[in-house]
Amino acid sequence: MESINKLDKIAISVHAHKILRKLLDENPVLEKILLNANTEEDALGAIKNWIFPKLKRNPAAEDFYHSQKNNPELFEQLFWEDYAAIRILDYIDHAGEEYPDQNIHGEVAITNPIKMLWLATNFGVGGAKPGFFKDMLQLFRQLNSSLPWIPPQNHQIIEWMERYPSGIDKKIIDLRIQNKKRILQILLKKIENKEIRSKQYFFETGISQQEKEEKMEEWWNESRFHLKFAVRSPELLNEMLDYSLDPDTMQILYNAKEKGIPFFVNPYYLSLLNVQTPEFAVGADLAIRCYVVYSQQLVEEFGEIVAWEKEDKTEPGKPNAAGWILPSHNIHRRYPEVAIFIPDTVGRACGGLCASCQRMYDFQRGRFNFDLEKLKPNESWKERLPKLLDYFKDDAQLRDILLTGGDALMSNDKSLKHILNEIYKMALRKKNKNILRAQNKKYAEIVRVRIGTRLPVYLPQRITPELGNILSDFKTKASKIGIKQFVIQTHFESPMEVTPEARRAIQILLNSGWAVTNQLVFTAAASRRGHSAKLRKVLNDVGVLAYYTFTVKGFKENSSNFAPNARAVQEEMEEKVIGRIPEDEMEFAQKLMAAPKNIRNNIEKIRTVNDLPFLATDRNILNLPGVGKSLTFRTIGITRYGRRILEFDHDRTRNHSPIIDKIGKVIVIESKSIEEYLDQLEAMGEKRKDYERIYGYSIGQTEPRMPMYEYPEYSYKVTKEFSNLEV
Repeated sequence: MESINKLDKIAISVHAHKILRKLLDENPVLEKILLNANTEEDALGAIKNWIFPKLKRNPAAEDFYHSQKNNPELFEQLFWEDYAAIRILDYIDHAGEEYPDQNIHGEVAITNPIKMLWLATNFGVGGAKPGFFKDMLQLFRQLNSSLPWIPPQNHQIIEWMERYPSGIDKKIIDLRIQNKKRILQILLKKIENKEIRSKQYFFETGISQQEKEEKMEEWWNESRFHLKFAVRSPELLNEMLDYSLDPDTMQILYNAKEKGIPFFVNPYYLSLLNVQTPEFAVGADLAIRCYVVYSQQLVEEFGEIVAWEKEDKTEPGKPNAAGWILPSHNIHRRYPEVAIFIPDTVGRACGGLCASCQRMYDFQRGRFNFDLEKLKPNESWKERLPKLLDYFKDDAQLRDILLTGGDALMSNDKSLKHILNEIYKMALRKKNKNILRAQNKKYAEIVRVRIGTRLPVYLPQRITPELGNILSDFKTKASKIGIKQFVIQTHFESPMEVTPEARRAIQILLNSGWAVTNQLVFTAAASRRGHSAKLRKVLNDVGVLAYYTFTVKGFKENSSNFAPNARAVQEEMEEKVIGRIPEDEMEFAQKLMAAPKNIRNNIEKIRTVNDLPFLATDRNILNLPGVGKSLTFRTIGITRYGRRILEFDHDRTRNHSPIIDKIGKVIVIESKSIEEYLDQLEAMGEKRKDYERIYGYSIGQTEPRMPMYEYPEYSYKVTKEFSNLEV
């Protein structure tokens, strides 16, 4: 508390003074209240008495403000100005509250914005930064209707979308061909000079230069080639990018290497980055680049990263944060119906390391790495695998197994076939045991199998006809025992990642009878106006459905890539809205995933009939640092730096562990202010004016899940009992 009192005595900057002056000039009633208040408590009471009558003009807004439980019906009746009134009242109600802030290693963050305004107005102190005052300025503009809600028209959204080329545009394809040639020439020389040695990839004595180049072209189509020659150092990364990285970036990468952050970028994925950028592609690869090039914040935090998702911390035989008792680190679980299965295979690795990876905490601990030889399973794995899968067999509610890692498709065909076969046998055993159970005591049987992979993006060469046959054969036999949904969940981040190679890979997966869905991480670069909308369109063009759009999770280590949750709500309300499927098309849309081989035609049919640029089948969401996914929140506080404090409720449209009733609301302190975010967008070439309403999105509501993603119903009643749960 003493340190907080010291901060209250710090003078605000000249820039902050100017913003405050503008705020007071535009709101003379506010200025009068602040100047006449003898104490901060007087200011709090007077502002509440001023604001509350404004809220009462809309009975639904008053009810929403007072409600302790989320109410979607009341939310739909709120006006734009109501958002502002509710936020001011929430600020007052939560004034003086303290929260541990993992962005600053658990130090206390305190919210008291009215006190900071009072101190600044009367004494020029309080330590608040310009980002705080800018947020408050826009809040009162929203309240007094000088910042009205005028959503962009459809043509404006289409214009934003058209700024971003895709990887299947001819000009971009030509650029990537040149990148590929450059990279292959570098690797060719390193093989010639024996700087890189490989038992598989070498040149026989006496072959000509042309024959070497032909071999390199041939090897490019093999996934093993790209894994073998993946970049593992800053020096090689810069060389592959034709020495285009600036000195400051290189210093960050050198520091990252010294800190022990792994590098693993395969040649194919590097070929997607622009080196000499023509006018039509300026900024087009930023969403890819921020995945490859590490930030200063990540380097500073590595070694002190705190696990974001608490239920991912598992101790065999003990309940995780969601209350689920798990047999080992191979199984992660949040919800009653689904659990993640991570095999002890090369599938624990990936085709590359994403800078904002949710598993960076595990890389920090050394449990994840890119030593592919060491990750190969030992002999005991075949014995452990069926025993681990018995967890799914013997659980009353589990009906969905998500095979992931790492990356599930990093496992070779033999390993993957073995795992899928064991999943089939487990599902069959569960089905047979269920026959003996009494009515109302029957367990949920396995009806959905998913594979989580980024390889269609990172390494499409891995998606071969042979892999397609394995997936097709599994689906054929699994369908006969009642498994109905077969889904590949992938992770395209940018329309520039949708290349001819990726399109071919997706088609192999669709032809195997598996639907393909996408999970986008809403990084700062990916959050630019129209970027996510364009990605949805391009994915639809190749037969992929959008599934989730995730706010970046993590603390300071991911702050560079973080886009505020307000922007996720704005994107949903102002851009994604033009892709909403009409209610009378929902029955047809629900069947999209059931016919993967025809999905491209069926998607196009819905888009054409309803004049939709894309299908908005995804939900904008945050993986909470407690349990579950949600975008249901209220902004209850703000730090002196302008970083918002959000109070999240759980997504009540889906089943959860009963523990959420004990957990209650979840507090998230964002890792950057909206002003810092807009500065970042401006540096990317964006116009601040295009985003000005972002400040007003202080309340979020989780979208309902699309019917196509719901579980199929059983012909019997599943027991209400839980297994493997301790609350």
